[in-house]
Amino acid sequence: MVIRALIVDDESIARKGIRTLLRGDPDVTVVGEASNGRDAVQAIASLTPSLVFLDIQMPELDGFGVIEQVGLDTMPTTIFVTAYDQYALAAFDVHAVDYLLKPFDRARFERALQRAKSLLQQRGGQAGLAPEAAAMLQALTERRRYSDRLLVQNDGRIVIVKTADVQWVEAADNYVRLHVTGAAHLLHESMRALEKRLDPSRFLRVHRSAIVNVDCIQEIQPWYAGALIVILHGGQRLTVSRSYRKRLLALGQPDGLAALPNE
Repeated sequence: MVIRALIVDDESIARKGIRTLLRGDPDVTVVGEASNGRDAVQAIASLTPSLVFLDIQMPELDGFGVIEQVGLDTMPTTIFVTAYDQYALAAFDVHAVDYLLKPFDRARFERALQRAKSLLQQRGGQAGLAPEAAAMLQALTERRRYSDRLLVQNDGRIVIVKTADVQWVEAADNYVRLHVTGAAHLLHESMRALEKRLDPSRFLRVHRSAIVNVDCIQEIQPWYAGALIVILHGGQRLTVSRSYRKRLLALGQPDGLAALPNE
């Protein structure tokens, strides 16, 4: 079975690299390239590739948008090419979906290609993403509802703050104060509104006046009257009120709540 491959990446050097790695493989024929998501959707429809090397981070229409427009049932077998964040990479690993993390070498490329070949052989060249890939995409699509960046006005300028860089958020009257490494930014938004924009798998309300990035928590200590104290990696100590302690203690505990010492 000859594999018809389409290469999708907004960087010409990346497309050239994949084409070079495929050169000489008798099982693969490169039928086309696309430099953006919209062209990729059209190319998939017109060229009917059986394998797509799909960059995730592209302007206007990203890799996930391509799959949404093509459809899970009609999307060819896909090898994801990405420089994506750790949350996405964890999702790929959990669902056993193959991806190439930029920059990658020939050995890693060959492993991904061999897995794609085996999958195509098992499926007889039939279109449609594997159930594992579909499950992964559903999880990541859910996450895309949340903000990856926050725009903060500062002295007539607009500062872009990545939500992943926010260590914790503090209520400040009609504003919230975003604490990042070595700096703090005032954002004109309520705690309730911001909480809805933040990914709940990453950010946790611990107090009516505080939201914390769970990746920044170093330690949890018992406090008085059923409250807790979280200590962040930078040494910041935040009180966790009783009404929020249940969700905090459930972090990383699939079988129930963790128990703190001396409780």
